[in-house]
Amino acid sequence: MNHYDVIIVGAGLSGIGAARRLQDECPGKRFAILEGRDAIGGTWDLFRYPGIRSDSDMYTMGYDSKPWREPKAIADGPSILAYVQEAARERGLIDRIHFGHWVKSADWSSADARWTITTEHAGRRETFSCNFLYMCSGYYSYEQGHAPSFPDREAFAGPVIHPQHWPEDLDYAGKRVVIIGSGATAMTLVPAMAKRAERVTMLQRSPTYVVSLPAEDAVANLLRKILPEQLAYRLIRWKNIQFQRWVYRQTRVKPDKVRAKLLGMVRKQLGPDYDVDKHFTPSYKPWDQRLCLVPDADLFKAIRSGKAEVATDEIERFSAEGVVLKSGRTLPADIIVTATGLELVLLGGARFSVDGVPIDFPSCWSYRGMMFSDVPNLVYTLGYINASWTLRSELVGEYVCRLLNHMDAKGMTVCTPRLRESDRDMPQRHLIDDFSPGYIRRGMHLFPRQGDRDPWQNHQNYLADREAIHHAPIEDGVLEFTGASSAVGDGEASKRSAA
Repeated sequence: MNHYDVIIVGAGLSGIGAARRLQDECPGKRFAILEGRDAIGGTWDLFRYPGIRSDSDMYTMGYDSKPWREPKAIADGPSILAYVQEAARERGLIDRIHFGHWVKSADWSSADARWTITTEHAGRRETFSCNFLYMCSGYYSYEQGHAPSFPDREAFAGPVIHPQHWPEDLDYAGKRVVIIGSGATAMTLVPAMAKRAERVTMLQRSPTYVVSLPAEDAVANLLRKILPEQLAYRLIRWKNIQFQRWVYRQTRVKPDKVRAKLLGMVRKQLGPDYDVDKHFTPSYKPWDQRLCLVPDADLFKAIRSGKAEVATDEIERFSAEGVVLKSGRTLPADIIVTATGLELVLLGGARFSVDGVPIDFPSCWSYRGMMFSDVPNLVYTLGYINASWTLRSELVGEYVCRLLNHMDAKGMTVCTPRLRESDRDMPQRHLIDDFSPGYIRRGMHLFPRQGDRDPWQNHQNYLADREAIHHAPIEDGVLEFTGASSAVGDGEASKRSAA
C-alpha cells in the first residue's frame, strides 16, 4: 500500500494550488495527488465547448504565488488550462499525480490514525493510505450534467448535446442552433457559435442578470508595466477583491438601485426598441443568483448583429424540426444544446466511513466551511459563490498548512471538530444559503449543514475568512486534538455521531 502524510484528491485548479502551498509551507510532508482523469486541469480540461471562459477575473482566480501574465483578465478556457499546467510543471507536481485513479471509498481507522483510500484504476482496485485527506474534487459530477426530461425528445431529428460532453467533431457552421438555458454556459456559447452558425437562439424559461466588462483590465495592464511583477499582481488582486466585495455588498443593501443600474446597462447595449423587461429582467434580486459576466459585450453584439436572439418561453415539446414552445411558436433547429446546468456531488461521490460506520454527511455540521463534525483529519475545498472560487480554495490551503504544522509542533496526529454542548441547539441552515440557482436548490441536501455561529458558519466573506484563517486560534475549543495512542477511544465517539 502507498502511504503518504497527505493525499490530495483532484488535480484541477484547487488541487494544484493545494499542492503548491504544501510545498511552500509544509516542505517536510510527503504527499500525492489522486486524479480520476488522465489530465490535470479539472473543469478547464473537461469542458471543451466553443468559447469556454472564466466568469471571474484571473487576478483573483489565479494563485497568489503565481502572477497572471496574460493581457486578458477575463480569460478563455485554453489559457486557464495552460496556466494550471504551467503551475504544476514548474513545481514538479506532475510526478506526484496518480492519473486515472477514481476515488471510490475512504475509510478512517482510529486504531491506526489513518485513512485508507480505495481507487479504481484501469479496471482494478488499488489502495493508498494517508494521515490527512485533503479533498479538492470540486462540487459537481464529472460523469454527467443536469439533464431534464423534455417531452418527445426522441422526435428531434438532429443531435442534442450537453456542454459537459461536447463532441470534438461537431460541425455547426451554417446550422440553426437552439441553446436551452440562461446561465454562464449558455451566454458563452451564444456569441461563440453565432460566429459560424446561421442563427443561434438562447431559449430561457426566465431571465438572468447580465453585466458586460472589458476582457482586458486597463489599470491592471498599466500597473504590470510600471511595477515589479509580484507587487503589481498583489495590488491588482486586492483591487479586484475589494471591487467584488463592494458590488456584492451593494446588491444586499441597495438591490433596487443595483437592479436599475444593471438593466440600464443592458438597455444601452440593445437600444430602446429591445424588450429588456421580458428577456433580461429577472424576478429575483441581483446576486440571489450569480451575475453572468459577458466580456466586451460579446453577447449583446451577437444579438445586435441579428445572428443571435433570446426567446423567453417554456418548452411544450420537441419536434422533428426543433422546439415547440407553449406560446405556440416553433424554434427551428438543426442542433439543440441543453445548457441546463450541473449536478452537484459531495466529495466526488466517494463513500466515506469512520471505523467501519458510513458517514452521513448531511447530518454533519460544517466546521469553517471546510471540515465535518466528528470526522477526523479530513478537509474539503468549497469556493465562493459571490467571488472567485480560488480566493477561498487558497484560504483553505493556508488553513490546512497551519493546522498540520500546529499538530506537528504539539506532537498530535488527529484533529476532529466536536460540537460544544452550547452548540447542540443551533438552528440548521443549508451550507450555501441565500443563493437560489437551480443546481444549488437541487443539490444542497447532499452537503453538511451550517449553524448560526462560528466556527459552524460558512461565510461568503473573503475578509472575514482571511482574518479567521490567519489569526483565529487553531485550538478554539472545538477542534479536538489527540495522539495516535488515544485515538481509539475518540473513534467510538465518531461511531456514535456517524450512526
